[in-house]
Amino acid sequence: MTEGTEGVAAGGVAERLGTTPDGTPVARYTLANGRGLRARVLTYGCVVERLEVPDREGRWGNVVLGCASLGDYLTKSRYFGAVVGRYGNRIAGGRFRLDGTEYRLARNNGGNSLHGGERGFDKRVWEVLSADERRLSLGHLSADGEEGYPGALQVSVTYTVTDDDALRIDYRATTDRPTVLNLTNHSYFNLAGEGSGEVYDHQVTINAGRYAPVDAGQIPTGELAPVEGTPFDFTRACSIGKRIRDPHPQLLIGHGYDHNYVLDKSAPGVLEPAALVEEPTSGRVMEVLTTEPGVQFYSGNVLDGGVTGPSGRAYGKGAGLCLETQHFPDSPNQPHFPSTVLRPGEEFTSTTVFRFHTN
Repeated sequence: MTEGTEGVAAGGVAERLGTTPDGTPVARYTLANGRGLRARVLTYGCVVERLEVPDREGRWGNVVLGCASLGDYLTKSRYFGAVVGRYGNRIAGGRFRLDGTEYRLARNNGGNSLHGGERGFDKRVWEVLSADERRLSLGHLSADGEEGYPGALQVSVTYTVTDDDALRIDYRATTDRPTVLNLTNHSYFNLAGEGSGEVYDHQVTINAGRYAPVDAGQIPTGELAPVEGTPFDFTRACSIGKRIRDPHPQLLIGHGYDHNYVLDKSAPGVLEPAALVEEPTSGRVMEVLTTEPGVQFYSGNVLDGGVTGPSGRAYGKGAGLCLETQHFPDSPNQPHFPSTVLRPGEEFTSTTVFRFHTN
């Protein structure tokens, strides 16, 4: 692996970051709107490496966790900033049936399959389809049988820095055989700044009256339970830390929050507010909008100091929070969940927006 800064590709602000062990070049693209948002994205894993926004005093700061080098992304990353797939989140037992055929996947999370398997989309170098100062489109052809999934799947992910200080993510995919698909971005946010400590004082609102309880293997039980009267109720703003240590059985399973929330949607596929995060010291606010039916709220429970970020500080438990917009975990095995099946002749589309301002 080598690292350098020679220019690569035309049409965007890009630099050569290095190569993977097999010699594939990895590039870093910088996107900016010239006012309140700058993003850096890697072709490796579609990783959002940095996301810089000002605080209420106008001081810029990076609000996403990441690795200090390409080498660390290759060997130590906890999906920091990456697009995960072909199926984000968990599939029970690493298997599912589709049209009468059983498919077996890599079991890389206990007995389950997680985030696409051993070498999911987060560990692929994506092709640059187009790039300019504000927009980057990346593509990947996932071969039939890759990680056990059926069908050759053509995927594109487009990052756009918008005039209203948002990072917009547009996903598209087509397949030549019936398959299942669940794409999300796995950024860890800390609105006080990367490496600044725990996020437990962040105030979170999630537009969801129900969530999906899980079993000991963190597979949904099938119940969609009301949040009212539980530590999972974020229908009104509440700090992450206020109830995270409650002895609720679901919090004990995940050592904190790591659950799918069922968003209150006006209609399927509509881009609507999903969550709001506020950080009291910096004044930074992040709005999350999505077309997806769910969002996985994760409070960074298994971060253990094993990764040091670009700030030079190690990431301990609670160093960042994730809001992974998605279809539901284990949907291929739970027919009453929204379907994740994609068939030939159909196009999968999904949009998520992370918008920033201060209060």
